[in-house]
Amino acid sequence: MRKAIGIDIGGTKIAAGIITESGELLSRAEVTSDPSDREKMFEQVVRAVEEVLEKSSLKWSEIDGIGAGVPGKVDWENGIAIFQNNLPWDRFPIVSRLQEKFFIENVTIDNDVYMAAFAEWKFARRTWIETFVYMTISTGISCSIIHNGTFIRGAGFAGELGLIPVLSKGAGRKNERLEKVAAGPAIQTLAKTQLQVRHLSTKDVFTGYTTGALEYVSIIEEVTDNLAQGIYAISCLLDPHKIVFGGSVIINNPFLLDIIKEKLKIYQLPEQQHLLDQMSFSTLKQDNGVIGAGMRVFERI
Repeated sequence: MRKAIGIDIGGTKIAAGIITESGELLSRAEVTSDPSDREKMFEQVVRAVEEVLEKSSLKWSEIDGIGAGVPGKVDWENGIAIFQNNLPWDRFPIVSRLQEKFFIENVTIDNDVYMAAFAEWKFARRTWIETFVYMTISTGISCSIIHNGTFIRGAGFAGELGLIPVLSKGAGRKNERLEKVAAGPAIQTLAKTQLQVRHLSTKDVFTGYTTGALEYVSIIEEVTDNLAQGIYAISCLLDPHKIVFGGSVIINNPFLLDIIKEKLKIYQLPEQQHLLDQMSFSTLKQDNGVIGAGMRVFERI
């Protein structure tokens, strides 16, 4: 049974896992990120790899390669992290650095959402899916598209759904980028503004809504309408066969999907509504990035 190390690199944490070729997660470790400096950030990646290998009791001779998911724009062919909003890696040669550090040749990288999408696509492929979309709603919003087994990459920035403008009531009935009116931090900001409360977390908003506090209803209505507009853009542009949702905002608050479907149906033509039955949650949850990164060592698309 071949094994690889998968790494999911983020601005707040770095997760690493030992992944089999079939996608089984054998061991997992997590460390905090240090985005204050490019070298300190890389040191934390190294630490995550060393910790997961130590926990697994495996030797490097038993590892076939390393896969890493990195936020933002990635030159996956040349192994360079080009640009990120939340990391100090401007054109950082992460593949060569990992190769030099661990004396292992087989290292592959990609955008972190693409890595998560790959895992979701592999596990959803019990039936043939021509156009598959993975969408993450968390600190940010993004998606990845796999068509006929190949990523749609564009010029390198395809899938940045969070940049699409939507008509937002909370932003004063003007067009605003989806990420700014529907991601986790945006929900917190919207709630603080509407309720005039200084200390309120995104989690507090969802807790208040699910316990029946009426003041949170308009906030959830606003956020889900914004999300429905963004998903409708996907529906119109791609008419996908399936969308899988991940990210902490929607995974921890699954009731959101039913509300989004109701709003999306209003926008859609009858010929587009097949998508409503093909929208589901990630079964891999927060591990999809690690698992996808590890599996990409064995298969590249």
